Amino acid sequence: MKSSPEPLTGADDVLTRLNFELPPGRIAQTGAEPRDHSRLMVVGKHNWHGPVQHHHFYDLPSLLRPGDLLVFNESRVIPARVLARKPVIAGQGGGQIEVLLLREEEANVWSAYLKPAKRAGHELYLAEHRAEIVGVLDDGARLLRFEHDIKPHLGDIGRLPLPPYIEAGDSDEVWRERYQTVYARTPGSVAAPTAGLHFTPELLHKLGGMGVEQASVTLHVGAGTFKPITGPVSEHVMHAERYSVSPQTAEAINRARREGRRVVAVGTTTIRTLESAWDGQQVGAGEGDTRIFITPGTPVNVPDLLITNLHLPGSTLLLLVAAFAGEHTVRSAYAAALAQNYRFYSLGDAMLLENQRAGGQG
Repeated sequence: MKSSPEPLTGADDVLTRLNFELPPGRIAQTGAEPRDHSRLMVVGKHNWHGPVQHHHFYDLPSLLRPGDLLVFNESRVIPARVLARKPVIAGQGGGQIEVLLLREEEANVWSAYLKPAKRAGHELYLAEHRAEIVGVLDDGARLLRFEHDIKPHLGDIGRLPLPPYIEAGDSDEVWRERYQTVYARTPGSVAAPTAGLHFTPELLHKLGGMGVEQASVTLHVGAGTFKPITGPVSEHVMHAERYSVSPQTAEAINRARREGRRVVAVGTTTIRTLESAWDGQQVGAGEGDTRIFITPGTPVNVPDLLITNLHLPGSTLLLLVAAFAGEHTVRSAYAAALAQNYRFYSLGDAMLLENQRAGGQG
């Protein structure tokens, strides 16, 4: 990614401006062990010496301040990938269909991607659990109506839905621990909020001991997080994701802002939640669905710092990071990451970036 000092303008050519060649093998296939031994690039003008510094994630306590507020997405990944079978009718059928459950749209009705969808027919059996196909959504997902609550059974019949770029060599049991944050609580995601994968219980304890406050939100990450932008940015439609902000978390964030303390968002899903809950003056408590699409030129109002992984070209995630830190800053940082052999995407290395608005609070 070549940096440029000129102003960068125009919405629909932003993908070209942020494009880069990612060498083979740079998409991480497994995370660092221990988790906090991943690398951490620190990018900012106001709070550190120099525009780019290279650290490890376990250095985070030396980079944050007492009084900073870390905000996590505590959504938990569910074992949403299930191998289903078609019913046998008059000796015919019985073939297998791969099901990726997306989310429960209403009681016992789930949206799901089926593969191959055209051969699915009208009903499927996920183990002994019958589902009727009752509709098709605009993106091709099917609506499956179950005869009972399927959620308690997913742990037995499903597998963790790893991203398509990860070659899963290990067992599902191993991935159920590895592809989950240590603070994950509320089940509902089909992809991990991966910026949080770097934290260990020991690191969280150390941060708490030095006076870094911690709070959490929930955004259930959908399969659309894998979807690249294939047309004009201005025409891209985000998938809906369910989020919630508790009154305690809203008050903690608003209090930190009033007191001039920094709010540190852990991950792009946390930013999307906070900006969806922003009413122009403060963060409000509540829940709902969000399709918020944050691109360069979109102000990011709430967080002052962002912890995030290194994202792929053509992704909505990279556009959000550029909106947060500035296109020129992100272009320069990604050029450094490529030059310094950083590992990319969900299981790769991390960045700590500063909000481009006046350096954030403090």
